[in-house]
Amino acid sequence: MIFSIDNILSPEELRFIVNSLEKADFVDGKTTAGWHAKFVKNNMQLQREATYAKDLRELVETALRRNALFQSAIQPKSIHSVLFSRYETGMSYGRHVDNALMGNQEFLRSDVSFTLFLSSPSTYEGGELIIEYSDGDRAYKLEAGSMIVYPSSTLHQVETVTEGVRLAAVGWVQSLVRDANEREILFDLDTARRSIFAKEGKTIEFDLISKSYANLLRKWAE
Repeated sequence: MIFSIDNILSPEELRFIVNSLEKADFVDGKTTAGWHAKFVKNNMQLQREATYAKDLRELVETALRRNALFQSAIQPKSIHSVLFSRYETGMSYGRHVDNALMGNQEFLRSDVSFTLFLSSPSTYEGGELIIEYSDGDRAYKLEAGSMIVYPSSTLHQVETVTEGVRLAAVGWVQSLVRDANEREILFDLDTARRSIFAKEGKTIEFDLISKSYANLLRKWAE
């Protein structure tokens, strides 16, 4: 399941992150790429050890935890490995798949990937996130503060930036529910029961769907 979430950050949070990154220490992005991705990765990333990097990561993680759509669709167990990337003119990230396990010795699974756009699309040319589908490629270039969420198992790439600077935060999630099809079933059930509750309150139908939702989550959660 691939979907976008608008305004994941408040204007104040977005401004704080962008202002922090303007004075940030960036390093070659190859330092965090898998052995095969290094050959196609050409960007810069905020040093993980920078004094303010931890605060920026926590800000993004907090925004995701409070977002109802993200919580319902992804069932996050661990939001991890958040990176802040910078693409200047001529930079890109070629076709690749994300590592299955991350976090050094923690061995956190990457079930879901996300890209949080931090630059307004009017301030740079190129830089689209391309995700491969069975019926072709699709390009994403969202407003600043908005996010695209997609399976970590997909092949994807970032097109060359031809003008301006593209700032983004990327990260990964280990879900409570490993299987993407099971997550989608739970998301559909949760969406349906919330719709019923909003229209009719706590009905018999709401209770039955809630029972099925809880029992499936109990069965599938790891």
